[in-house]
Amino acid sequence: MTTPVTRPTSRDVARTAGVSQATVSLVLGEKWRGRVSERTAGQVREAARSLGYRPNLAARNLRLGSTRTALLVVPALTNEFFARVYAGAATVAAEHGFGVVLYPSPAGVGPAPSPFDAARTALDGVIASSMAVEAPAAIHGSHLPLVMLDSDPAAPGSAACVNLDIADGMRQVAAHVLGLGHRAVLHLASAVASWTFDVRAGALARAVSEVPGAGLVTVRSELAVSAGREAVVAALAGSGPRPTAIVCDDDILAAGACKALRRLGLRVPEDVSVTGFDDLALATAVEPELTTVHLPAEHVGERGMGALLAVLEGREPAPRDLPVRLVVRGSTAPPPR
Repeated sequence: MTTPVTRPTSRDVARTAGVSQATVSLVLGEKWRGRVSERTAGQVREAARSLGYRPNLAARNLRLGSTRTALLVVPALTNEFFARVYAGAATVAAEHGFGVVLYPSPAGVGPAPSPFDAARTALDGVIASSMAVEAPAAIHGSHLPLVMLDSDPAAPGSAACVNLDIADGMRQVAAHVLGLGHRAVLHLASAVASWTFDVRAGALARAVSEVPGAGLVTVRSELAVSAGREAVVAALAGSGPRPTAIVCDDDILAAGACKALRRLGLRVPEDVSVTGFDDLALATAVEPELTTVHLPAEHVGERGMGALLAVLEGREPAPRDLPVRLVVRGSTAPPPR
């Protein structure tokens, strides 16, 4: 007959450490500072480790009125960037005893059915990408703390905002392309209505306008390789002067631009230079490899989760934008003579 295995309890930990159960609760609940000595806290943690003790999280959360769960809302996981954001958020969450529930939009980029009505009582807060455009409206009035990623810091409704320095990234792209001598620039812009793409467009337009003789034409495309390809083919079929550089809002569109140029018998970068944005794995999978802006996606997730934890603890999150950097590869060169 097999003897049933019994799990150690907090009483067992208290007995082994020579302290009260209340002390065990304070230490394992990370509320011991100022109440229990460092030495006693160490004894409790060592006793818990030696016994293989695991707290009953469901019971603890019920007592505290907290689930220690955050919801991460992203437009889709088909984009590698958001998978990396999730990885960063989940790492920080785990370090603080939190879990992260991922909610990607079933339709990809754009509005998603609201998860908040059903999940509100099971969440402590929400982290949402600005590209999941209905997140702020869906959470309005739910009383859940909301941290927005890559979003207009002046927009109402969020407790905190974590941004990349997107404008500086596009300024770096423009300085590189214009510095190579390009004056006829095509902007292959995202058709998605989002703050981050508006910032890219504004920064590029300002940079081009400051260079004598430089001109900018903008065409919009859905965020897909095929859509980017067709948009560039249509743009180059027009009667105007052919651009010598195509600046794309992301690497996916840049891959489409490269395919369009090959279809038209043009070489990258000998005839036309192409730049991307994001530095996805795709950027080094195409040939030539893409000049693009590296975005630290994991750090976005880490900072987003850190900001939510700060809000939950009543602290003010640091409002500093994360820096980005231009990575120059083989898809850019001086314009043809």
